[in-house]
Amino acid sequence: MAIVRPFKGLRPKPEHAKEIASPPYDVLNAREAREMTSNNPNSFLRVNKAELEFDDSVDPYSEEVYQRGKDNLNRLADEGLMHRDKSPCFYIYRLTMGGKSQTGLAALTSVDEYDRGLIKKHEHTRPEKVNDRANHISFLEAQVGPVFTTFRQVPEVKAVFEKITAASPEIDFVADDGVRHEFWVVDDEEMKKAIVDAFAKVPALYIADGHHRSQSASEVARRRREANPDHTGDEIYNYFLNVIFPDEELRILPYNRVVKDTGGMSVDELIEKASDKFETVPHDGAVNPEKPHEFGMYCGGKWYLMKSKEGSFDPEDPTNSIDAAILGNNFISPILGIDDPKTDKRIDFVGGIRGTRELEKLVDSGEYKLAFSLHATTIEQLLKVADAGQVMPPKSTWFEPKLRSGMVVNLLNE
Repeated sequence: MAIVRPFKGLRPKPEHAKEIASPPYDVLNAREAREMTSNNPNSFLRVNKAELEFDDSVDPYSEEVYQRGKDNLNRLADEGLMHRDKSPCFYIYRLTMGGKSQTGLAALTSVDEYDRGLIKKHEHTRPEKVNDRANHISFLEAQVGPVFTTFRQVPEVKAVFEKITAASPEIDFVADDGVRHEFWVVDDEEMKKAIVDAFAKVPALYIADGHHRSQSASEVARRRREANPDHTGDEIYNYFLNVIFPDEELRILPYNRVVKDTGGMSVDELIEKASDKFETVPHDGAVNPEKPHEFGMYCGGKWYLMKSKEGSFDPEDPTNSIDAAILGNNFISPILGIDDPKTDKRIDFVGGIRGTRELEKLVDSGEYKLAFSLHATTIEQLLKVADAGQVMPPKSTWFEPKLRSGMVVNLLNE
């Protein structure tokens, strides 16, 4: 079963939701965040990415930055732009982009279930990023960025979501990127019980995005558990802020690659070296792969369609049958010599809706010499990797639309 718990959320008043709610802290660098907030003193980026208010000489992991984030959060509450519910509530959060909607539950989930692997992950985390977010939570006494998880849909959850969303949402706005955000507050005791009972039918949750946020919540719980001689396990620090969506509604977009050089090889030489793994032919126009295990390659102003040959990968391997792994194992690593795409400066990644036009732009500019377009990873592939206890290939999932931070906050000072 999946444990979900209501909480006294701190959230924007409806008339201020659009100006407060912001993209996640980790999809923008400090320069981009400064530009986005230049005319908006109330953007939540000033809470969860407060380094934007300092010059680049200031350590973004310093207490000075965390303190500024805390001050900015307190100001939003003190000035009445955000308010806290008086009793524990659940919240339903719907995002709509391009006519497609996904509806999830904003709730607290169990650190213990996460630690025991009942909330399943598919990524490794980096200690410095975990420590940063753990310090951020501790300093602000708040979890300000939700983890984004999914589950295999069950009828009981679908029914309760439909019942709640039949009413008008408390918050409803369209962000500047065209995504509509709707938000329902669930404070009825009977409906809260229905939510808890429905999620008891869910065998496992899966982290889609937010591995560092979930691990940092676990780290905060560990610290506080050790410092609390009266620890019971029911304290609010034993839970973390989560938004939970059914798998059937999620949308993963392609996560493409660009490479700075070809290692001195011509296109013909690249194709020849890859010929035992891929069938490669010229293609008229951009390649947006319509099938798994097909790729587009753009080089020298021309597109090529690459099809994986039979036997070039193990279709039964949950991880290495994902297209990002196939391309990495059979081309990017052996031919281009890029063995660790997470650290090698020769490769970069283009996710989401920017598509093949962005690949052409980057290569035609001369900054990169080679680009690859991929078929999108499926949500079922992600679930299978997590079920197997394996790790997804780097940069293989780009979820769209993104949750907005600041829609609801979990304060740790009960």
